[in-house]
Amino acid sequence: MTVEQQVTGAVAEAVPAAPRRRSRRDEILEIAVGLFAARGYHGVSMDDIGAAAGVTGPALYHHFAGKEAMLVAALIPVSEELLAGGRSRVAERPSDPRGALESLIDFHVEFALANPAVIALHLNELDRLPEEPRRQIRRLQRLYVEEWVSTLTALHAGLSAAEARVLAHSAFGLMNSTPFLGGEVDRQRRAALLRAATLAALLANPDS
Repeated sequence: MTVEQQVTGAVAEAVPAAPRRRSRRDEILEIAVGLFAARGYHGVSMDDIGAAAGVTGPALYHHFAGKEAMLVAALIPVSEELLAGGRSRVAERPSDPRGALESLIDFHVEFALANPAVIALHLNELDRLPEEPRRQIRRLQRLYVEEWVSTLTALHAGLSAAEARVLAHSAFGLMNSTPFLGGEVDRQRRAALLRAATLAALLANPDS
């Protein structure tokens, strides 16, 4: 199975039935994201996206100024969603760091499994963006990390913020590494395995 087939299959499995009719722009963006994730940003042309979407390449410019605009449209809202979701999970459990950590893990695992192509773009294509949107996304990512840092330092006495960032990023690596794998394992079981592995890693005593 090719990488592109893996991405296509993962996206098809991950996307639930839409509660509302999506716009043509949304449909084109989803197609572009899947192609970028499968082939790489430089491996996809506007004509490729148009062909996959059933329109001519030039017609895409009615919706997007170009490939960079598509990346921005995909990555900034997702980064905002992650930050808002992380803040909400932590705010719901202000005096329960263990519960907050479990909730953060649940949230991120579900996000990773539901958005495999976007995860791939974050990991591999962020540097393709112009400086300003790239800086904006990096800022949103840092703020999201800090929600994990505050939770981990509250959970582990004596853990510094810098050390907590190491743990947080290691957890992201674990949760983000498998969205295209495990096709022989159903999604619910994959989510359970990822949650259990991440929680075990972050609950372990860092000084033991």
